[in-house]
Amino acid sequence: MEQNPKSVRMWIIICLLFILGQAMENDRDFKMCGIWRHGNASRNLKYDLKTGCKEIEISANESTLSIQGSITAMCTRSSSIPLISSPLQNQSHFCVLWEPLLDLLIVQVNGTNHTLCESHGLQGKCCTDLSQGKHTRAALYGIVKGSTHGDIIIYDAMEVYRFRGDTINCKEKFCDEASQKHSGANMIEEVVMKSNKTGHVDLPCAESTIIEMKEGFTGLNFTLTTQTVAPNMTPSVYLPSCLKSQSRNTSKVVCTYFQKKTLFQRGSYDLLGGVVGLSVENEIIKNLPEPVRIRFHHSAIPPNHSRSCVSWDTRRDNEVTWRYDGCDTVKIHDTETECCCNHLTYFAILVQVEQKATVRHLQTLTFITAVGCAVSLVSCLVLFYWLCNRRGKKTQISLVHRGLVVAIFLLCLFFILTGTLANVGNETVCKITGSLLHYALLSTLCWMALEVFHTFLLIRKVFTSTLPTWIFYLVGFGLPFLLVGILLTIQDIYDVDIYGKREIVPSDDVNSTYRMCWMLENEKSLLAHYIINVGLLAVVVSSGAVMLFLVVREIRNRPDWKKIHVAFLSIWGLTCLFGTTWGLGFLDFGPMSETILFLFCIINSLQGFFLMLRYYALERMKKKDRSLSDGSSSGSSKQHMLQTHEKS
Repeated sequence: MEQNPKSVRMWIIICLLFILGQAMENDRDFKMCGIWRHGNASRNLKYDLKTGCKEIEISANESTLSIQGSITAMCTRSSSIPLISSPLQNQSHFCVLWEPLLDLLIVQVNGTNHTLCESHGLQGKCCTDLSQGKHTRAALYGIVKGSTHGDIIIYDAMEVYRFRGDTINCKEKFCDEASQKHSGANMIEEVVMKSNKTGHVDLPCAESTIIEMKEGFTGLNFTLTTQTVAPNMTPSVYLPSCLKSQSRNTSKVVCTYFQKKTLFQRGSYDLLGGVVGLSVENEIIKNLPEPVRIRFHHSAIPPNHSRSCVSWDTRRDNEVTWRYDGCDTVKIHDTETECCCNHLTYFAILVQVEQKATVRHLQTLTFITAVGCAVSLVSCLVLFYWLCNRRGKKTQISLVHRGLVVAIFLLCLFFILTGTLANVGNETVCKITGSLLHYALLSTLCWMALEVFHTFLLIRKVFTSTLPTWIFYLVGFGLPFLLVGILLTIQDIYDVDIYGKREIVPSDDVNSTYRMCWMLENEKSLLAHYIINVGLLAVVVSSGAVMLFLVVREIRNRPDWKKIHVAFLSIWGLTCLFGTTWGLGFLDFGPMSETILFLFCIINSLQGFFLMLRYYALERMKKKDRSLSDGSSSGSSKQHMLQTHEKS
């Protein structure tokens, strides 16, 4: 027997609609709507509600819409409410809304809400899963187009709709539903807020404390109430007075503790302890002048781990995404951490465990770099004095060299100071020092790039006349000032710390951290580091390498190039001048990484010293050339090779 394909498809669609309708009918919340066909006389809403779980009848006649039955957990009420009549209307749209978890029953008639049963907390056992019973037809007046959750039950006029209920554990079912949704934490906080209760509210998946802030609220420090956690492990919360809105007489705060982290562990996050969620009724709270403080008690973490306060903004990220923005971490004890946060709208504030990035041979490298910077500091002073007192001190070459020397001097000075100020100075001093150290680094890179550019102009004869010297100083000192100024402006506008106290952990002793004032490790700081620092360094190293190649190609065929010491001094001096040695930072990987790391610290910390040696060698060459005959080609060639583009 052949079947019509259209008939098969139609049966499939009918079956799917039936299954969907059943699923919607058995939903946790009940919603029955329809059009009440009535007369033009006065009308009223009549209800008679009792506790239990049998059935609910929704009926209508010419003048009365009636709700009666036994489905509530605590509510027992019977009364009649007069409805606003309009002589020109003979029908009204209505909905019956039943939330069994809250024991809340509301009837909407023409957009007006009538609360028949108010919520008085969350119910354990409740009457839900309302399914259709026997309905009674009407002759003229009654309910037309009755529907549940938008699905039409009967188009014709009905006098009575009946729905039977079953008793279930509403709290457990609600928690099961919340755990399956990305917005499960929000669902829990919203239903707790709607429970119309203050004090402790418990669910199998969370425990909440509802605080009512009234006029004259001066702040509150309290410990969350929980029955599943030992008292000495329960989080405590401080709510500042600025949390209370001046435009409202009273406001409710919901503080929820999630001991089970299943709602928040949908990624590769390792969370420490439970999660605390904070929200204020009908308000979005951010940029608080005084932070909210949440103190967590937890087990001790391994020595090679760190703890940080993070938050998940459900309005910003649909998926669980923990962010460091807006929260400061205060380490009270090995087993106690306080989170100071300036926001609390639908946020879960928690402690995240993360592996610390360690540095090999940190103590040795720090000592080598400090000694090298001290030597370079003195060398820069000597070199600057020599450049200011030499013949031709006002030439453009001499002025460009002076700019590089000043930048290296500042970089070495602030690097020596950063460790000391990070340990003895306050946070503000450390932020200022970190920004100055960043400025000195950018200025050094810019001046090395300018040395490359200036050499290009002179060697290749691009311009017939040199650029004004003030342009070089504007780029060397002005551009870094602009970049650091932009970062400081972003820091103030978006309330994100870019500079501050940063801890670097040695791999051989994770408890002995090195503190320095520098750029922090949050998202915006790291983004600025890679774009500005790494980007500028890549430009300097690549352009310096290209220019070094061009200069060597120009002078490699000269007679004195065959002398090894002349060739070495020429290449090494230009390498330091152009900043090519900073390219070792890009090679810190593989089996030679430790050797490269030591070379990077030694060579670059002594850059000022090497520049002084270069100019000392040049000066000795000049004096030796002067002792020879004026027409000596050897002396002229040697001076040209070592100076490259120096013109006395």
